Amino acid sequence: MRPYGRKPLEMRPLSLATGVNPYAEGSCLASFGQTQVLCTASLEDKVPGWLDGGGKGWVTAEYAMLPRSTHTRTGREHRNKGRAQEISRLIGRSLRMAADLPALAGHTIRLDCDVLVADGGTRCASICGGWVALALAMKKLGLAPSRQVAAISLGRIAGELRLDLCYAEDSTAELDLNLVLAPEGLVEVQGTGEDGLFSPEELALLVKAGMGAGREIFAAQLAALEAA
Repeated sequence: MRPYGRKPLEMRPLSLATGVNPYAEGSCLASFGQTQVLCTASLEDKVPGWLDGGGKGWVTAEYAMLPRSTHTRTGREHRNKGRAQEISRLIGRSLRMAADLPALAGHTIRLDCDVLVADGGTRCASICGGWVALALAMKKLGLAPSRQVAAISLGRIAGELRLDLCYAEDSTAELDLNLVLAPEGLVEVQGTGEDGLFSPEELALLVKAGMGAGREIFAAQLAALEAA
């Protein structure tokens, strides 16, 4: 039996709560089961120096885990900085796909994704909540995202394909897959055979399941914006 009594290709309870930070131009608390990530979007009236005069804006992201977001406490200067940097870049790449950078000319939107509770899928929750925070910040400029972007984790555990892995599943997965999605298709695929190979047929089944979950997340994102 999976946690929450879920079927293999069923998501955890999903919540996207807006307005959780009164100071940020956009904010969203993204919850997938026990995983909780606070996503804030800060609007800056400048761009990186290398973009000066280029007629474009910029979207970037930083990801961090709070000291007691996991089973044991870690220092604020996290030991695994390389992982945090890799995830920060993934979030930034993914959310730039949602922004019309020429329309943002002269502005930077900086996403901060802070993990409050880590129970698997934190990078995916960061992208899902980050898109909502980004959309709210863009609204301050009279703009809207050019497309929706979401993400979902999948894997294979004891030979069974599963969707939206919690930590207990992710830590023992034979196959670990993260999909970044748009309604029209895939933005990015991160997949690793942790314990042996995986077949093209398995990958196709997981992508199909991920796209189905994406439709549920996209609807939740739009509902969160409407509620805001």
